[in-house]
Amino acid sequence: MAKQTNKTASGTSTQHVKNQNAQASKNNFGTEFGSETNVQEVKNQNAQAAANKSQNAQASKNNFGTEFASETSAQEVRQQNAQAEAKKNQNAGKYQG
Repeated sequence: MAKQTNKTASGTSTQHVKNQNAQASKNNFGTEFGSETNVQEVKNQNAQAAANKSQNAQASKNNFGTEFASETSAQEVRQQNAQAEAKKNQNAGKYQG
């Protein structure tokens, strides 16, 4: 019995199997990807992440201003400057001869 080049020992057409495999791999990839990814959910998550990023940036700006204001007393700084100026004037008089 002569062996046919396009069939297996059991009589299966190799070209037919190759075509089926090629078709199956094309369809399975698209189906698998589509079933595992919810596009609307991804869009919602991206929008939420962008909103959180914007909100965090604004909060950081506000916190810095509040923190700085709560740590700095303008009146206290004025008093310290006035005391330093008075000491400067007092010491300047000591060294004039």
